[in-house]
Amino acid sequence: MNHKKEIAAKYIFMFFALASILAVALISIFIFAGGMPALKEIGIIEFVFGTKWKPTAATPYYGIASMIVGSLLITLGAVVIGVPVGIFSAVFISNFCPDRLYKVINPAVNLLAGIPSVIYGFFGIVIIVPFVRNVFGGNGNSILAASILLGIMILPTVVSVSQSALRAVPSHYYEGALALGATKEQAVFKVVLPAAKSGVLAGVILGIGRSIGETMAVQMVAGNQPRITFDMTKGIRTMTTNIVLEMAEAADLHRSALIATGALLFLFILMINSLFFVLKRRMNSEH
Repeated sequence: MNHKKEIAAKYIFMFFALASILAVALISIFIFAGGMPALKEIGIIEFVFGTKWKPTAATPYYGIASMIVGSLLITLGAVVIGVPVGIFSAVFISNFCPDRLYKVINPAVNLLAGIPSVIYGFFGIVIIVPFVRNVFGGNGNSILAASILLGIMILPTVVSVSQSALRAVPSHYYEGALALGATKEQAVFKVVLPAAKSGVLAGVILGIGRSIGETMAVQMVAGNQPRITFDMTKGIRTMTTNIVLEMAEAADLHRSALIATGALLFLFILMINSLFFVLKRRMNSEH
């Protein structure tokens, strides 16, 4: 009887695993099949490196270089702002936080992950955009505003994954460092944190994936101008917001170009995940 249950469980788990793989395969086929006509007609070079996006003009242009730059700049800004805060928060929660405070901070961090994107967007419009406008200039809807907002949004991912990695480090690492004369801070930052770097890196990669794929909140604070600029106080448009803003009214080549934009974004996510696996394998080989 137990053997039959094990066989049944095996095939049930296999079914759900294959269903997940099938779902990813179907999504990939839909995206790449839908975007291929645009890539053939526009040309991959013109589509990826073209700086003009005017699909409704008399002579239409379908270059998404400005959206690629916008996505990368906002993601980089979110990483610079959110990752250090997230890692140090995880270190504090896992090693220095008093029990009473932990009961408040940990649920609060988890609650951040459950807040809808549109609520973050409202927060950005009401608080972050006026702050950027008053302190840094411009109209407030900018790369900087979107970076600050996304930096806040990736915090729960970075904190939760990093905290789990830090708590998974064997306690004798920390105790051994103390026994050798290290202070608590030295034991945590020079022994525990390096031992957990693989898990911390996973949190950072997941945060990057969250930020590069975010749409609604970014749309509400980024300004949405399809242009290339490195001025953090200027507005810009990302690939995700471009799809959301124009898909409802798009048709034919325009619609295919938007789907091709989604395919390129999909490739970016795959590249980020592949980079994570390579780095993780190198870290494991070093040990």
